[in-house]
Order: sequence, then structure tokens, then C-alpha cells
Amino acid sequence: MTEALPQHAPVASPPWRDPRLPVAERVADLLGRMTVEEKAGQLGSFWALPAEPGEPVSPREDEADEPMPGDRALTLDEQARWGLGHLTRVFGTAPVAPAEGAARLRELQRVVVSANRFGLPAIAHEECLTGFMTWQATVFPSPPAWGASFDPGLVGEMAAAIAASMRRVGVHQGFAPVLDVVRDARWGRTEECIGEDPYLVGTLGTAYVKGLESGGVVATLKHFAGYSASRDARNMAPTAAGPREVADVLLEPFVMALREGRPRSVMPSYTDIDGVPASGSEWLLTRLLREELGFTGVVVSDYFAVSFLQSRHGVAGSRKEAAARALAAGIDVELPSVRCYGEPLVEAVRKGEIPEELLDRAASRVLTLKAELGLLDGPGDGEPADGAPVFVPAADGAPVFDPPAHRELARRLAEESVVLLADDGTLPLRPDARVALVGPLADERYGMMGCYAFPNHVGRSDPDLPLGVEFPTLADALRGEFAELRVVPGGDVLGADDTEIAAAVAAARDAEVCVLALGDRAGLFGRGTSGEGCDVETLALPGRQAELAEAVLATGTPTVVVLLSGRPYALGAVAERAAAVVQAFFPGEEGGAALAAVLTGRAEPRGRLPVSMPRRPYGAPVVYLRSRLDSPHQWSTVDSTPLFPFGHGLSWTTFAYEELAVDPVAATDGSVRVSAVVRNVGERAGTEVVQLYLADPVSSVVRPTRWLAGWAKTRIEPGRAVRVEFTVHADRTSFTGCDLTRVVEPGVVEVLVGRSSEDLPLRGSFTLEGPRRVLGADRVMAVPVEVTPL
Repeated sequence: MTEALPQHAPVASPPWRDPRLPVAERVADLLGRMTVEEKAGQLGSFWALPAEPGEPVSPREDEADEPMPGDRALTLDEQARWGLGHLTRVFGTAPVAPAEGAARLRELQRVVVSANRFGLPAIAHEECLTGFMTWQATVFPSPPAWGASFDPGLVGEMAAAIAASMRRVGVHQGFAPVLDVVRDARWGRTEECIGEDPYLVGTLGTAYVKGLESGGVVATLKHFAGYSASRDARNMAPTAAGPREVADVLLEPFVMALREGRPRSVMPSYTDIDGVPASGSEWLLTRLLREELGFTGVVVSDYFAVSFLQSRHGVAGSRKEAAARALAAGIDVELPSVRCYGEPLVEAVRKGEIPEELLDRAASRVLTLKAELGLLDGPGDGEPADGAPVFVPAADGAPVFDPPAHRELARRLAEESVVLLADDGTLPLRPDARVALVGPLADERYGMMGCYAFPNHVGRSDPDLPLGVEFPTLADALRGEFAELRVVPGGDVLGADDTEIAAAVAAARDAEVCVLALGDRAGLFGRGTSGEGCDVETLALPGRQAELAEAVLATGTPTVVVLLSGRPYALGAVAERAAAVVQAFFPGEEGGAALAAVLTGRAEPRGRLPVSMPRRPYGAPVVYLRSRLDSPHQWSTVDSTPLFPFGHGLSWTTFAYEELAVDPVAATDGSVRVSAVVRNVGERAGTEVVQLYLADPVSSVVRPTRWLAGWAKTRIEPGRAVRVEFTVHADRTSFTGCDLTRVVEPGVVEVLVGRSSEDLPLRGSFTLEGPRRVLGADRVMAVPVEVTPL
């Protein structure tokens, strides 16, 4: 950028500084004072390297083979002279103690504010999928664990706690939640997804958005849209979905979160849909997201995604063309640093190759968000405002990122998410038992967390770095629980030698019961068995774990298989021969304690599967949301029947389903009531997740055999019963019709109520009468539920 800064007489209090004025008026006033370079500055970002006091702050080198433009990269004060949109991951790039990170962000904001003539700070963003992704911060359970909990209230509570830590140290925006619907669990980023049902994903994702936004932190919906439907489950591969699957499955969680959660930011996907990259799609980011869905916030690019329009997708021949494509599509901010939205964008606007109106559009959106965050309210003299924690980090004492209240919350969510898949009566384990704990996850901390937890994402690059938080392993949590506990790992997640397997087998043979801990170790881009860039060809257990399991089971010792993983694995004969099977999806720092509580019976297993678990490692992806011909049938030798279906999970007790009642008729714009009695017929109190599914036996397009319409999670005492009543609006039967509009059709709708997507003892139906309806943005998406004790 070559134009000199304009010189203006100082203004004591320009209108844009006045918080009493409407935001739109303030932004228009400020935008009118800005040069092209200053407008473009608001669309840029800076990823800083640590620097010694007094040294220029240099940019971080790229990790995606995306070289810096020009002969050298600008330092922070050089780039920020035109203003700056975002500061990238000050806390989450390298290990930094909380107080040190707060001081560093405060200094970086001072540089930014001092460098530009308007004294505007940057928006500071961080990752926060399983907690504030920084050293010494609480590691909460992963998104599949949220899904397994079926507990939106608890997920929202977690998000609010995360926001409290971030806001206190000056972080304004969090990059979560991920609303991608699982379509093929071989995809490495399955561990970042809530589940395979769009209503479950949308409900829990919306709860997360509300929690984060309630704490003053901007939530960012990821990844809009279709990322999880990549061809062959390969990361960043093209989305293999037609417009109806995109609309009815992949977009639904975003629609719900946008309408009910009101997030202020969206991040597009890396992938392309039918040849058009999401980051360069005007249909997706403007016509659909803004004009149809009503989004008014800021669209931020995924890291390097604007550059990828040139270097990966090949739809732009230069950085300038990439900037033009992304800006026209609707991307407002380029992350994690400036490649295309700097000099190339400014040059194109100056030459009339990019309309300045597009630059103004994006800059006004960024400035509007800054106004909402209080970032236009500073004194305007080049110095940050004191005492405004949302403006710069608070300096009142050293922050604590893993307080006891957060650990307790992490423990509650972990316990709610543990799924008991099978049990022959071996569980709970007796305290007087001689127990062997074997397997690669028996005494492994990293297996408790996903790749977007700081110890896995960044910390593992420095083997001498302490984890930063207390992280009891399963072995730690079980010590002292039994008459005897012998711990033998039996090799690593990715491999074991014969001697290690033999040692585990010997320990199992000498015990009364064996706990076999198997699963994943998350990492990035091939550095783990699960995580971003860690896609797999099959859903076989990693390494030699299946062989280890077969050897342990062959001892005849009753064996409890515990899976700690980011995706479902095909257990096949292992599950059939095990005494019990327990699934935990990266349950976080309190996962060991939660598992120990379930295994010993101090806590009941309350989780339900958010994804189907396949029987075999090869073959078609196993998801419950599929049509008749996509289900098992006699015309194919490939059987996609799951070993354990979506929604499945056992308790210490059993429940009976009785007295289904369904309103027989409703209008195509009306509602029906569906109720059932659920009775605890066991001897212990227990929690049941009562699930309601709908089915459309005859429609104008092919529909899923059934879809989740609602659920109720309720605790019932022994011998007692509850009545669960759902209010189902006709809109919950809607779908994308032949003309690609969303419609409700008259006709019979089947009702199914039960314990999982396959175990549905109560069945009925109702009839929708009236005209075919075309739905708008005000369609009903939620199904209210009431639980009444009897």
C-alpha cells in the first residue's frame, strides 16, 4: 500500500465515537472518513509471532504452503497503520501462561491502536471447540460427547463458561461451534462434529451459540456448508451431495442456529459444492446466507481459504482475482493473515476492477461488529481505553483458565456423555474384584481429548511442555477402587509388539475381570488417528488394537471394552464376545473420572449414540438417516446394518413404553400432540432418552425411512412412570420438493417412539389435511416437549 496517510485536523468527538448514536449512523460516519487502504485494513488479519519487548512484531510463517506476498511480510505496526480487522490466536498459537497471554494481547492491541489514525483496536479471535484453546485452560468433552449427552442445557452452560474465560482476557470472537452433520465417519474431523442427525446437531449447536454469545463472545458457525459430505471422506475433497441433501441435511443445523441462536459470524467451508468453492460462492454466502436466511453478521474466511481459490481450487489466476471472487461472494475478513485482501485488493479497487461498493460492504460489516463489541468507543488519541475488558484484556490479577467450577462442569458433561452399548451384567464392577486394566488408552492422557484441545493441537510439538491442566488417566481414576488393579498398556494406539500384547494377555488371564481401553490419539494432518487431515480408509481399530482385543478375549476372562475415540469404530466380533462395551467420545480432562464413576456404578451411563456404530470396517457409510434403497435390502450383498444404531444406549435399569396417543388429524399448517408413558420397570433409578421419530411413507420425493423429530431426557425412579408429550408442528414434516422449494404435503405421517432409531416399540400415525404449503423463513423448527410424572 503506497498512498500516504491523509492528514486531518483532530476532531474532539466525531459522531462515530458516540455510543449513544445508532450503530449504522456511527459506522457510516467512520466509513466516510476512511481511505481505500483503511477500509481494506479492516478486512485483514495478523498472525503474530512472539517478540522480545521493544522488537517489531513479525508475522507468523504460514503452515499451508501459502507464501507471504511481496519481498517480505509487513510487521504489525506497518500493517496496522491502515487499521486491522483481526488479531489471530494470540493465546492459541504457542504455549503462553494466562497472565502472560493477557499482557501480550494488551501490548499487541496497543500497537494496533497507536498505529492507525482512528485508534481502532482489532478483533481478537481464538479457537474454542472443546474449551478456550490455550495452555492451562479447561479441556471440555468433544462435540460427539455433546451429542451423546442429548443435553442442550448443559452444552449451553459449558459455552457460557468458555466465554467467561475468553472475554476476561480480551478475546472477542470464538471459532465454534462446528455444525457439520456426520455423513461418513472415516472423515478425520468427525471428532469435531456433534452427530449424524441435523436436528440433534442444530439443537445442541444452537445451545452452544446462545451460551457463547450470552457471555459477550462472538460465536462463529463452521463450516458453511457441506464440508462433512466430502467425497470418500477425504478432507477438503469436493462435497458429494445434491441440492436436496444439502438443503435438508447439511444446511438444517445452520438454519436453526442462525434463527434461534443469533450468532454474529459464519465461516465458510474449504470444500466446493458441484464445482463452486464455498469461499467463492455468491449463491451460498450472499443469496442464501444473507438474503434468504437473514444473516447480518460477519463472514470470516477459514485459514488461507481466500488464497486457496487460486492455489487449490484454480478458480482465480492471481491473488487479486482471488480477492475479487471472495469479496463478491461475501467473505468480509481474510484469515489468518493478509494474502489477497491487502495490496492486491487495494490495487484492484483503485483501478476499478473491483467495485468500491463491495469493499464498503465488507468494511461496514466489520465496523458494525466492532461497534457492537465496544471497539469504537475508545478515546481516539492512539491509546487504549483503561478498564474496558472487552476492548483490551483486563489487568486485574492473573486470570485462571481452569477453575474448579469449570472442572466440575467438564465432569458433569463427561458423565452425561458416557454410552453403555452392551452389558451382560458384569457392570458395575465389584470393589472386591481383581481387575486388569490393559490397552493403549489404559494410562494415556492424550486419548481423552481431540485435536482442537491445546495439548494435542499445539502442545505435542514440545514434548517437554507440561499439559497445563490436571489430566487423570483412566488408570489414575481407577486406582484404589478395587481389591487389586494391575495396569498393562499392551502397546501404543498405532502399534504394539508381540511382547507388549503378551504382557496384556497375561494380565487379563490372571484377573477376575479385564478392562480393555482402546481407541484414538488425536492429531493434525496425519499426526494422529483422528482429527483434521487424519482421514482413514476403513473404520477398523487403529494399529494392532483389534488383534490385541482378540487375544485378550481369548483368555476367557470377562472383558469390558472401553472405547475412547473421536469416531465410531467397527467392533464386530469384539463386541459380541465382550462382557460389556462402553463408548466415550474424547471426554476431556475429567473423562477418566467420569468413566471410573460409570464402571464402578457411582454414576449411571446416561449417554446415547449421536452416530451409528458400524458392524464391519469396510463398505458403505453407516448412518441412520437414509432412504429405503440406501438401507439394507435383498438386491445388494453389502449390508449396512449398524452394530449399534443412532440413539442407542443402556442404563442400569430397564424401561417399558406404553399408551401411545396421537392426534389423528391436523391441518398442513397445524400441530399434533404425540404422547407416551415411559415406566421404569427395574430396581434402580435411571435416565431415559425418549426419542420421537417421524416417517413419510408416500411423498413426491424420496425421503429417509425415519428422522428424529424430538426427544426428552428424563430421570425416573424405580416403579414410577412419566408421560412424555411432544407438540409436533406440520412444518417438522417438511422437505425440499421437486422444484427445490421447502414444502409440507398432505397425507399420512407415521409416528415412532422408543429407545433408539431402531428400537421403537410404539408406532402410530396422523394425517395432514389441507393444501400443499410452501414454507418461508418463519417455519417451525423445534418440537416442544413436556414430561409429567405419573
